Amino acid sequence: MRIENRQRLVVGNWKLNGNLAENAALLGACANAEVRVARTLGVCSPYPYLSQLQSVLANTPVQYGSQDVSRFPKGAYTGEVSAGMVAEFGCQLAIVGHSERRALFGDSDEVVGEKFLRAQQVGLTPVLCVGETLSEREAGMTEVVVARQVGAVIKIAGVAALAGAVVAYEPVWAIGTGKTASPVQAQEVHAFLRTYVAKHAVEISSKLPILYGGSVKKANAAELFGQPDIDGGLIGGASLVADEFLGIWQAL
Repeated sequence: MRIENRQRLVVGNWKLNGNLAENAALLGACANAEVRVARTLGVCSPYPYLSQLQSVLANTPVQYGSQDVSRFPKGAYTGEVSAGMVAEFGCQLAIVGHSERRALFGDSDEVVGEKFLRAQQVGLTPVLCVGETLSEREAGMTEVVVARQVGAVIKIAGVAALAGAVVAYEPVWAIGTGKTASPVQAQEVHAFLRTYVAKHAVEISSKLPILYGGSVKKANAAELFGQPDIDGGLIGGASLVADEFLGIWQAL
């Protein structure tokens, strides 16, 4: 049975996409989206566009943020962007631990935990991504992997930190591949994650928003979001198309 006092949200992750003109049209559509009680719409863009997000979305119900933050608060770290810098643009959200950061840029569980902590220290809501590869799923390691990933954050930031966070389950084999975990498969992992957190703190677990990500589309969103432990979605490619993204939002 769904717990209705949990926040429900759909967050777009533009990844390495966008330009000023296309962004303006997409953000304008988001800014004009219907206000829905207890339903949050969010957008996470590349760093250079945070100012544009702020100018369009700052006085709307739409939340916005970055796709990553540095593990360092300041210093001689050329190319890094700190959580504090992101927060200065009025952001509310910061994605940490996306599988592409883990696989392509070497973000370990420990690094993700440090990024989570840095985001929260400046008032951002971390969107913590967890998920298994195809080989890990086929080896029956899904629960071990996602428990390790969440456990690393609990070890570094403490379980109480999850009270001000969002978790996103994204099976790596379903990201950008067109493959989607079935609603039953997704629900099983979401339920496991909630049970895992409950072993540390039942009250936090019951209120923790857990999103699903991995080739979510307008056509399959309602069935996914109808599962009792799926509280919304972290949307990649479909978040770049206003009609598709807002259609997913309407399914929440």
